[in-house]
Amino acid sequence: MSRTNNSKFIVIEGLEGAGKSSAISLVGDFIEKHTGRLAVCTREPGGTPLAEKMRDLVKIAEENDPLCDEAECLLLYAARAQLVANVIKPALASGDWVLGDRHNLSSLAYQGGGRGLMPLVKVVSQATLGDFKPDLTIYLDIDPELGLKRAANRGELDRIEKQALDFFERARATFLEIADSDDTIAVIDAGQTMAEVHKDILALLQSQEW
Repeated sequence: MSRTNNSKFIVIEGLEGAGKSSAISLVGDFIEKHTGRLAVCTREPGGTPLAEKMRDLVKIAEENDPLCDEAECLLLYAARAQLVANVIKPALASGDWVLGDRHNLSSLAYQGGGRGLMPLVKVVSQATLGDFKPDLTIYLDIDPELGLKRAANRGELDRIEKQALDFFERARATFLEIADSDDTIAVIDAGQTMAEVHKDILALLQSQEW
């Protein structure tokens, strides 16, 4: 994939309640000031008309036909493939910076670690993404119990957010394990106050060689 004007793909990751929304706003402001252009913002699953329909299938529980783990994984990658092909890669090729609310690391952590489907996740990831990955991933690390309490205070939880605590503990362990071996992933302590988290994120962004 060709890029122009040093375009970048930055992703915010984290468990429920980690503060992704406020972090995305902060990073979006940084990108606008740094480049003079608004970032192309995406979310996963979703981000295209078809991908949003797949998001609904993943997020909304169907009592009479519960979504099996393997189908969940495949739907997420189908949505991601649509988003990458039709939004992310074209934006990067045109010189825009892309700011993502979740990407492949979430599937590695949630479906790979949380669901125990890592072999399937790796095969489908390679088949759909190949070597494509973000230039920088900011992982907001939080204790799952605290994160879920924060998420519950926002309102009704969706199908994924209602998983048992040990699911999120496995996902967190996978997030951290992968981050430890990938220098494009930065870990931020999301258990701090919002002001402290934002200070750390800005320091990270300012330290990059853009």
